[in-house]
Amino acid sequence: MMATSRADKVMEFLTCVICTDLYTDPCTLRCDHTFCRKCVTGYIQTRPDAVQSKTIPCAFCRQDTNVPDPSRQVEEWAGQIKPSIIIQGLIDTQADVVETGSASCCSVCEKLGETTPGASWCSECQVSLCERCVKMHGASPASHDHEICDLSGEVKVKRRRKVMCREHKDEVIKLVCKDCNKAVCQTCCVIYHRKCESVITIQSMLPNLKYHLRKHAKQLSKKIHRKETIVSGIEKNKIAVENHIKSAVERAIANIKQKEKQLMNEVKDITDKQTKELKADVKLEEIEMQMYRQHCEFIDQALVSDCEMDLYDANQAWESGAVEVGDVRDTDTADTRRIDDISFTPDTDNVQHILDDLQLGGIDVTHQDQGTCLPSPVQVDVIDGKMAGDEVEPALRDVTVLVVDGIQTVVVTDFNNKCVKSFYTRNNQLCQSKLPLDGSPWGVTQLKENQVMVAVPNSSQIVTVEVTPDLVLLSTITTRKDYYSLAVLSPSSLVSGCRVCVDILDIAGHVLRSVTTHNNDTLFTYPWYMCVTNKGNILVSDSQEQSVTCVTSEGDVVWRYAPTGDRAIIPYGISTTPTGDILLADSNKVIRLTETGDYVTGHKDIGCDPWGLYVDRHDTLYVCGGGQTHEVNFM
Repeated sequence: MMATSRADKVMEFLTCVICTDLYTDPCTLRCDHTFCRKCVTGYIQTRPDAVQSKTIPCAFCRQDTNVPDPSRQVEEWAGQIKPSIIIQGLIDTQADVVETGSASCCSVCEKLGETTPGASWCSECQVSLCERCVKMHGASPASHDHEICDLSGEVKVKRRRKVMCREHKDEVIKLVCKDCNKAVCQTCCVIYHRKCESVITIQSMLPNLKYHLRKHAKQLSKKIHRKETIVSGIEKNKIAVENHIKSAVERAIANIKQKEKQLMNEVKDITDKQTKELKADVKLEEIEMQMYRQHCEFIDQALVSDCEMDLYDANQAWESGAVEVGDVRDTDTADTRRIDDISFTPDTDNVQHILDDLQLGGIDVTHQDQGTCLPSPVQVDVIDGKMAGDEVEPALRDVTVLVVDGIQTVVVTDFNNKCVKSFYTRNNQLCQSKLPLDGSPWGVTQLKENQVMVAVPNSSQIVTVEVTPDLVLLSTITTRKDYYSLAVLSPSSLVSGCRVCVDILDIAGHVLRSVTTHNNDTLFTYPWYMCVTNKGNILVSDSQEQSVTCVTSEGDVVWRYAPTGDRAIIPYGISTTPTGDILLADSNKVIRLTETGDYVTGHKDIGCDPWGLYVDRHDTLYVCGGGQTHEVNFM
């Protein structure tokens, strides 16, 4: 009961509020409410005000969504809204699972009018089969390799979703036009893509699609981990800064308490001194009081005496000043200033001003300058270039990466061992292949999806190699010059670099054009590395000239990067990123330039002293140096 209730709840979220049925081709408006695309079209047509204002109103909250291209027919407005991929995915998930009860009859027998129980399910043909039809299915050359699933017990099978063409409703989308980068049906292909050169089946793309998706997921996972590490570091840094602030405040409070103690001690000293003075005064006063009493007694005795001389002597003593207030005080004590009162006047205004201006310290915030600093490089993998049979330690000079039948294949040139090597993983096992050559190879470039070309300078050859992903020699071109660097300029032309010269060649190796000077100045000395930009320009790396030169296919110089001083370079491998930036191997680091040759920044944390470079379309950098190839991501 609970499972049914939960399923019903899920279905509520997958139901269109206009037609109250399961979404068909769901699209989401700007307000985040989702409807069937046909329902949106129907609703627009009931709202003349919406047609006039060229907006799509939401049937739920009435919020308007602007039409991207209102000049098209009203019936096409809803078609411009992006599809809701997540909602469609949930619908497909609900429909994907087929219980054994829904596939109880053999689909083949059912067409013949029989009701034979289905025993198996073919995921390729999307049909249930009885035991007899399973044998026939397996015997057919067209279906012998199809995946068959047993339907016995509580087994559930996946029903493969068929995506239908929006224009040709009865046709399944099975093709991709690579020229237009669009998935199409057979009829669309015939009508709209007759002039396109590259139309292939989606099935043939599956290995590459799976590889790139897995790789993308792996990169995202690494980025998530890195971001989590950064967030954790921020929290730790926050705690450290808070503790530092508390410590500064505690020190300030301790200093204030010290000031309080000093004031208390000063008050105590003054009070003790005042008390001592007052006690001395009291003592003197007591002595004077005693003298006054004695004199009073003397006078009283004289007054009651019958002797005249007693009265006379008492009077004489008073007249002579023998008894006088203060006679017993000593002169020094009389002249000493005595404390009269003690008071404390707080300097409230000054203290408040000091507290307002109190600077416990400053909080410094440093920002990463994206214009002058690359993200930190993260080493993903290291491939050891040494193979069985190598006579000496490998010296890898250049690298390129292909994806052959969904298998990533790293191809490198080994100058010391006079061979080309490939490295790939199959069935979770690292595999290797080696192709010996007549001479020591240098530059390597991709010619086709499964072919590379290799420059062999000391034997004046350019060889074409098929990558299966094992290496197979296809052809050899003998050239008049010893070419080191090599790049594909177009399907029918190459560009190669030899001593003091860069040549444009046809595919057979004949020189079409040479680039040597600019304004009568020699451009190149050792153009050992090069690549072609997205705009078709040629980037030439010259370690002797300590420069990178960008030239057109006609030989015109676009720009030249040859810094001096602290930024002087000794360049080797060069490659471009998907965004058009340039990565350049410079002595012990990799530097990045803009596509116009402006310096961005450099990184030394690459894992080796770089020689050859290659950047794939996911911005992953492959660096060969010494006897290893390093795979690096900039996160």
